[in-house]
Amino acid sequence: MPRQGWDNRTFRLGDQLSVRLPSAEGYVAAVEKENRWLPELAGHLPLPVPAPVAVGRPGAGYPYPWSVRQWLAGDTLGDAAGVDRLRLARDLGEFLTVLRQAPGPGPAGGRHSFFRGCPPGAYAGEVEQALRQLGDAVDVRACRAVWAEALDSAWESAPVWFHGDIAVGNLLVRDGRLAAVIDFGTCGVGDPACDLVIAWNTLAGAERAVFRDAVGLDRQTWQRARGWALWKALIMLAEPGADPAWRHVVDQVLADPVSG
Repeated sequence: MPRQGWDNRTFRLGDQLSVRLPSAEGYVAAVEKENRWLPELAGHLPLPVPAPVAVGRPGAGYPYPWSVRQWLAGDTLGDAAGVDRLRLARDLGEFLTVLRQAPGPGPAGGRHSFFRGCPPGAYAGEVEQALRQLGDAVDVRACRAVWAEALDSAWESAPVWFHGDIAVGNLLVRDGRLAAVIDFGTCGVGDPACDLVIAWNTLAGAERAVFRDAVGLDRQTWQRARGWALWKALIMLAEPGADPAWRHVVDQVLADPVSG
């Protein structure tokens, strides 16, 4: 495949299959989790997901378990042209709503999900470090206010399924529409706030409102989601040679609570 993620390497296998290989030992558990749960989730979801059709064992010089998946056609949202973005925002919100309704049990959010599904306070130390590094480059007071609001509530309902990495590289588009959702390596059950971050780092204007209405979550969940979005943008902006797009994301997080 021309574009590869951090966690795995993916190769075409004929016209209908792909081979998924963890790139390091730390990602093996995520692939095993997908192998365990995606077959069950696939039958419940309104869009295709890369359910495994076979599982491979270490051997022939490759040290980790691997899998053969169904090949899902489409371009990633980041590469696709002619996207109906309002429709995509609605379809994605509806997909996440159905995902939340998927039957359990499932793996509770924690280290395996990089704490997606947990309270955003798991990354409080990283937020503080990033704010110290960035100094006057961001509105520290406003950032602290958004972060404090994110920590002021918790998911009080029964744990629900979350994807954990709803991002442009994990959304496949065909004919201008959302066609599949891939890479469930950080999925689990818990607080779904982490799945709303795309509202700030990808969607804009009316797209956010359409997504918000389709998702149907309460103001407190959106406040925690805003904290997740702020954390990600701050730590990326604090990296040497950071992409200036992350500054725009910080600005969007501070300017728009999305929750209405």
